Amino acid sequence: MESDTKGITLELQPTPASNSMQTINEGSAEILCKQGHVFYNPVQQFNRDLSISVISTYNRLFRAGESKGETGEGERDAWKPGVKSENGLRILEALSATGLRSIRYAKEIPGVKEIIANDLSKSAVESIRENVIHNKVEDLIVPNQADATTLMYLSAPPEKRFDVIDLDPYGCPNKFLDGAVQSIKDGGLLLVTATDMAVLAGNTPEACFVKYGSVPLKTKACHEMALRILLRCIEGHANRYGKYIEPLLSISADFYVRVFVRVFYGPIVCKRSLCKQAMIYQCTGCETFTLQPLGTSKPVEKNPKLTKYGLPTGPTVNTHCMHCNHRHHLGGPIWSAPIHNQSFVNELLAAVQREPLTQLVTNRRIVGKLSVISEELPDVPLYYSLDKLCSVLRLEIIPVLKFRSALLHAGYEVSYSHACKNSIKTNAPPEVLWDILRCWSKRHPVKPERLVDGSATKAILEQVVEKEYNLDDIHPNANPKSRKEALARYPENPAAHWGPGTRATLMIGEGKMEKSHKNQNKRQRTKDSERMSPDEKAVKLDDKN
Repeated sequence: MESDTKGITLELQPTPASNSMQTINEGSAEILCKQGHVFYNPVQQFNRDLSISVISTYNRLFRAGESKGETGEGERDAWKPGVKSENGLRILEALSATGLRSIRYAKEIPGVKEIIANDLSKSAVESIRENVIHNKVEDLIVPNQADATTLMYLSAPPEKRFDVIDLDPYGCPNKFLDGAVQSIKDGGLLLVTATDMAVLAGNTPEACFVKYGSVPLKTKACHEMALRILLRCIEGHANRYGKYIEPLLSISADFYVRVFVRVFYGPIVCKRSLCKQAMIYQCTGCETFTLQPLGTSKPVEKNPKLTKYGLPTGPTVNTHCMHCNHRHHLGGPIWSAPIHNQSFVNELLAAVQREPLTQLVTNRRIVGKLSVISEELPDVPLYYSLDKLCSVLRLEIIPVLKFRSALLHAGYEVSYSHACKNSIKTNAPPEVLWDILRCWSKRHPVKPERLVDGSATKAILEQVVEKEYNLDDIHPNANPKSRKEALARYPENPAAHWGPGTRATLMIGEGKMEKSHKNQNKRQRTKDSERMSPDEKAVKLDDKN
């Protein structure tokens, strides 16, 4: 198991002024905060490090190029972190808490004009103001107390819009998206985090539909589906104002998903949104999935420069699965277009490798994640899990290089997904995947007692093998570069008791441990208490006393 925890250098110590204060050192920032009064989660350092890299690369590639008329080459070359640039970025951190993220942006991103560090809490804004002064970035950061949504609505006029808006809320970001897409400049960068993964991953489809307008499916590809649901949600908000998004980078990490998208104005281009979304049919037996696009497009015959949009025919599946004869679940809609801009990812990866910032202590993990993303097939939505495919057939798990080689020898493409270690992302149709495993089952037969009537196992394995696949020769491209170089592609959990935490809580120190132990088996204890009679409860209470 790969780990990146050794790279984190987090310092926590009482300040001389008061024993109730703590110092948090992360990157170039030093934050003073009262114990337990402001939200801080050290696990999110990867999130902040990656965001600094993305914004810096965005500024260099896009913002500087678009501002040639107002910014000279000499000024752009002179951009330095921590120094105000009059024609630089205006950044809004809508939910700032301690101000740590804004302070790091100010001290580590070159070419910044102004950062609005906003929070609704008066005490949080006072803390931000103190930390801004403590870090000597008063000329770059403006502490602001306001409702985040109201602030963004008030910033909707063109002259008040931001180049970059960062939304990193606790839970679901949906209520902030409408204001965000209105208050960002044309071509601006929107960063959005969602931590309500239980909702996005399919545990409560009704809640996901209410919050995001999509129905998730319980699938091994749930983390990529979560990204695609979030992207579709942002696109929907943008479309209402004649805008559309272009994803630069979409990442699933730890307990959250995070997307980096550019927002453009273009009512005509917005029409393409119909063709960038799809519903998903998933078999209840073998979990094979099939996409149903929401729309189609083709050039107008008499004028190929114009595009004609239409409705697709469907459904794309039969009433019963063609592989195992089970019924289907229907989920979506999801974003079915690419979730990364591959050229941007390559530039970002090259920048991180070429000039690794000393402040980015999670640099090794960033390089690993971006390397896998750069290898992903861009036009293949979702993925299969190799261990799940073998589990459906009750098979001994086939070595991943053999399976990938069989696909490559057959002329198909295959890659990993950054969201799952055992993922198979391929343009091969599902019947090819099952056919390869049928070939594997000839060498490693399934026990007869596992071939139960009506099961997906029996239905799939009893079908005739359509073609013999090469399971012996390892294809030269079967082992990707990121795997050969043993990069930190799928690091283990970053820390004990890691997770999204709770609002306004310092996710460090003994307090976190005590709360964790207190909540251990809390749900089970509640269920047991509900089943107990009044007499049993009285006896239990006496035992405690």
